[in-house]
Amino acid sequence: MIRGVLDEVKATDWLIAVIWIAVTIWLGYGVTRAEFSSLSLGLGILFVAYLGIMLFRPDRWRFYVWLGVIARITLLFCVPALSDDVYRFIWDGRLWVAGENPFSSLPIDYVSRGYDVNGLNEALFNRLNSPEYFTIYPPLPQFTFWLSALASIDSIYGSIIVQRVILLSAEVITVLYLLPKALQYWRKNQYRTLIYALNPMLILEITGNLHHEGLVAFFLLLSWINLRQHKWFSGALAMVGAICSKLLPLLFLPFLWRRLGVKKGLYFYLVTGLFTLIAFAPLYDPTFVHGFRESLSLYFRKFEFNASTFYVIRWIGFQQKGYDIIQSAGPALAKVIFVLIISLAALEKRPRWANLPAMCLAAIMIYLLGTTTVHPWYVTLPILCCIFTNYRFPVVWSMLIMGTYINYRLPVYQENLVLVAIEYGIVFMFMVTEWIRNFCGRPSWVLP
Repeated sequence: MIRGVLDEVKATDWLIAVIWIAVTIWLGYGVTRAEFSSLSLGLGILFVAYLGIMLFRPDRWRFYVWLGVIARITLLFCVPALSDDVYRFIWDGRLWVAGENPFSSLPIDYVSRGYDVNGLNEALFNRLNSPEYFTIYPPLPQFTFWLSALASIDSIYGSIIVQRVILLSAEVITVLYLLPKALQYWRKNQYRTLIYALNPMLILEITGNLHHEGLVAFFLLLSWINLRQHKWFSGALAMVGAICSKLLPLLFLPFLWRRLGVKKGLYFYLVTGLFTLIAFAPLYDPTFVHGFRESLSLYFRKFEFNASTFYVIRWIGFQQKGYDIIQSAGPALAKVIFVLIISLAALEKRPRWANLPAMCLAAIMIYLLGTTTVHPWYVTLPILCCIFTNYRFPVVWSMLIMGTYINYRLPVYQENLVLVAIEYGIVFMFMVTEWIRNFCGRPSWVLP
């Protein structure tokens, strides 16, 4: 198989591959988020190559999918430089190894206790980005935190490697097996795998910076494949894996009811609900419900980053009330998101498996355009869903959203709202334009 792939490769492809790997290594090992000029230069090179490959090299997609795999592998030994979330992962993992529940106490509580847990210390605490908040990560990431701490309790770097091996394994299986197989079931060209496999944002944010959207993508695709094979139990278990990696796949459940039918749908939801509760069971103690609820509440009432609709509402709030109204606007937007997604599922005219990814894309976009926080890796699910549709605006968004790292170029964090407006303006333009093109029956611009 590999020999057949290499027979199609030209000298230009090898040159592109060498440049791609060199730039990926440079970004992964030599550039921090404060070095925005270097970051934007490297990302610019990769995204230009990425678009060029999709437009002009789709016939050699297998070679470039392997390039995406190799690029991920080259990041195996790097320390996350664009995000400091990994230190909370390590903190939670060390608590589990010590027999303590991360949802029971705030990290700042351990300062007054004198870091009386093995592995917790001032050096690690000082690297946490939200020590005054409860952890928010669901069971499957917590399991990887525990596993990485168990394997390397005294080494931050060792824990990073263990977590990366887990995410890297999921990503490799996704791009080499699950995506091509799912595209077969949806009767789409397999070279669309390139959209995910070679996306620079996904490579850097999932493998490089250890964000667990890679696990969500892995389990979601596994669930879809099993459902298309009429394996309802396996499909439900895979969906549990997606939900327990990050809660966002809950948004997709309303679109399965009418596709499964009443009897199979009831069976699917019961299995999904039961095993999700079982997965959450190891996290449960008398303080868990309070800690987890507090985490979710703070997410909608406190955190603000790169939002769209919320920033407009916030501006109106400042004009009318003179202060940030996130305490009321955040939860209100969450309720609106819930109503819109349920309504979208209920009003869907022709629910078919063929258009399930399109409906999931609509659902995740409703969420992302209504939430108060949108980090770059949040665009993973829109990219995954768009592969099965004629929409490519998430690809454009993955390029633009990396510009949010400009906010870290100064010692004091300050969000550039002009760039936020430009980002969403371009995304909306592409989204509306593509909707019109699809409505008129025109093919997509990239990889039809």
